[in-house]
Amino acid sequence: MEKQQNSIKPFLKLIVSTKIPKVALTMGLVASVITTLAGLVVPILTKELVDGFSVASLSIPLIVGIGVAFIAQAIISGIGTYLLSSVGQKVVARLRDRMWLKITRLPVSYFDKGTSGETVSRIVNDTSIVRELISDHFPSFIGGIISIIGAVTILLIMDWKMTLMMLIAVPIVIAVMTPLGRQMVKVSKSMQDETANFSGAIQQTLSEIRLMKSSTAEQNEEAKGLNGIQKLLQYGLKESRITAFIGPLMYLVVMVVIVIIIGYGGMRVANGTMSTGSLVAFLLYLFQIIFPITSFAMFFTQLQKAKGATERIIEILDLPVEEGQEGVEMDISNKPIHAQAVSFGYDDEHAVLKNVSFEALPGQMIAFAGPSGSGKTTMFGLLERFYEPTSGAIYIGDTPINQLSLSSWRSQIGYVSQESAMMAGTIRENLCYGLSASDQISDERLWEVAKMAYADQFIKDFPEGLNTEVGERGVKLSGGQRQRIAIARAFLRDPKILMMDEATASLDSQSEGVVQQALSRLMEGRTTFVIAHRLSTIVDADNIIFIENGQVTGAGTHQELTKSHALYREFAEHQLA
Repeated sequence: MEKQQNSIKPFLKLIVSTKIPKVALTMGLVASVITTLAGLVVPILTKELVDGFSVASLSIPLIVGIGVAFIAQAIISGIGTYLLSSVGQKVVARLRDRMWLKITRLPVSYFDKGTSGETVSRIVNDTSIVRELISDHFPSFIGGIISIIGAVTILLIMDWKMTLMMLIAVPIVIAVMTPLGRQMVKVSKSMQDETANFSGAIQQTLSEIRLMKSSTAEQNEEAKGLNGIQKLLQYGLKESRITAFIGPLMYLVVMVVIVIIIGYGGMRVANGTMSTGSLVAFLLYLFQIIFPITSFAMFFTQLQKAKGATERIIEILDLPVEEGQEGVEMDISNKPIHAQAVSFGYDDEHAVLKNVSFEALPGQMIAFAGPSGSGKTTMFGLLERFYEPTSGAIYIGDTPINQLSLSSWRSQIGYVSQESAMMAGTIRENLCYGLSASDQISDERLWEVAKMAYADQFIKDFPEGLNTEVGERGVKLSGGQRQRIAIARAFLRDPKILMMDEATASLDSQSEGVVQQALSRLMEGRTTFVIAHRLSTIVDADNIIFIENGQVTGAGTHQELTKSHALYREFAEHQLA
């Protein structure tokens, strides 16, 4: 990793992979060359003006020539800067496109390991660092290179002795800038890591703002936030110290060079070996070298930051996407589902499920029951293909489900959870979430599924109806309302398989009754998997799979398990008495 940080190759490879707009880049570079050439003409014209200066001998063509050179330089410089900046903007936009497409295709296990705020920081903050380098610093760097080459060439022709004297400063600057650049890499890397951590912590706090306030945890969160801000401040101050050292150092070197050149040049003018116009031209060319060099300090500082950002961007782009993007397209209607000796663990040391087997015939209701933490939700994750079994397989008919494309499999599954996940937006947008824009869902159809889910009445009560904003995670709706919209969304998708994580567990008795009616209607004719927290909801299940510590310890109907399974019977006595 250290080798990658010290090399610019990963950065260049990443930028090239975004398919740089070649026409705009070429035109921008050409404009930079023309701008530089126009700028290089000005000192020569100034030399002629100074050496032949008198009111009587003022040359109108010469003055016009100088004015035209300035105007042309300004106009073409603006065009070139815009073109090169647009190249940077497009490159970073394509980079963000690639990152976003990659992130949406990453497996759930990736998001289990880190916070969403860190990932957001990679897309926004790290790519912004790359954008600043390409859009803001790269154009001036290219123009500066051309300006320096042109100015040094002309100066060598004009007076090679004074030019060599000026160039003595170059190795001094390089000797000082190299260790500072290495230090900037370390500070920048730490800064970006801390920014990602801080973004993750802030996003998590804000997303659970009700938990924070109900737990009176404001002081704890304030302390954590202030601690994160202080860490960012410390890294920011380190960056500032390095930048503060670079600026005055460059200024000192420049002033020393200018003083030496003026002193030496003044002596040359005095003894007649150099004209006053030549000295003025020399100084103008010197400024055309100095200004780009001072901007190079900022460019290389930003380049060090971009190297660190590139490392993190590449880490995301190199991650393997979710398996099953390509696969068989299959209609799973009227096909049995069976799990065969399925085992799974979130890591290599702890198995959450061990040799789980069961079968679900078309139209059956299969319930998973057992103590908390026994692996019921994990089984749902495997059925949804959020994870792949470490051993064993799940089949639809005679086909392992991992041979189907993810889109084909998941599009035929309806999932209603306890949380009733919702996106910020309108009720309409949440009902149609995930459906193709080409499906053209009519209002009539939306009201139809809302009625089937017993959600039509409360939606009509809102002044905006289907266009009512639900707030972040649906906070403007009650739990029962969110559940009924989730059920209506499932009706709209018309799933072949229905999965319910005890969708009524957190509702009051009045909402539970309405939601249970909607669920019963939704379950008709569909193969249904239910996670049971309350046995009253699964007494009519065709098969109840009882899981303890990741293993199936019993299976059968409610009556069969009551007779044969001691722990199930204990559960039933406590809940159904």
